Amino acid sequence: MNEQFSVIPGAESFYFEGNEIGILLSHGFVGTPQSVRYLGEKLAEQGFTVLAPRLKGHGTHYLDMEKCTKEDWYESVREAYLQLKARGKRVFVMGQSMGGALALRLASEHKDIEGIITINAALSLPAFDQYREVSAPRFIEEGEPDIKANDVVEIAYEKVPLRAIHELQELMRETWPIVSRVDTPALCIKSAIDHVVPPENTTFIYRSLASENKKLVTLPNSYHVASMDYDKGTIAEQAIRFIHAHTAKGQYAAK
Repeated sequence: MNEQFSVIPGAESFYFEGNEIGILLSHGFVGTPQSVRYLGEKLAEQGFTVLAPRLKGHGTHYLDMEKCTKEDWYESVREAYLQLKARGKRVFVMGQSMGGALALRLASEHKDIEGIITINAALSLPAFDQYREVSAPRFIEEGEPDIKANDVVEIAYEKVPLRAIHELQELMRETWPIVSRVDTPALCIKSAIDHVVPPENTTFIYRSLASENKKLVTLPNSYHVASMDYDKGTIAEQAIRFIHAHTAKGQYAAK
């Protein structure tokens, strides 16, 4: 899929070179790397290498997104994984919303991934259920990002292509049976209140994972785009502790 529009300033992929631990950081549906920039910077401050790819069709124009498939989005994260491996990195994958679903698929197919972190991972999105098996309208108006904090601006499209919604729905449907095949260490993070993806999605993931080492964290003061919300510092702290624990000897213990 070839994009026809320029990347919106601030929506670009980003990369921080660091040590041998590589963190693949994926944004969600309609979002951009800007939404996970804070987390990327905090991880980089710890010395980790961080790569946050811009998923195909995101951060340009919704007409680009209309031409994308779920495989385009998956290839965006898979290519980032391969880039980190080519640089000799030990890879952890962290994904928010749809990025969490992509992280689960990646971990199910690449068993050398050393850990996954999901943030409000999307396996269902009730607001889009009404658009199943319909062919119109072509575009859906996108509401304000689900962020509790004030004065936070997320780069996102004002409209969402119906075709892209159908691709997301298929991606989510395919992810449900994948979860139980993932046995890598996992940190599952959910917001107590999420107006986009039911928090029960993350509870299901946590319970279904085959991982021996896994932890469930609930954020008390953030909505769906938690990486830009009040609890973003908690996410960074939990992620750093998780990665350190799984790159050293011994098991991850909840603290």
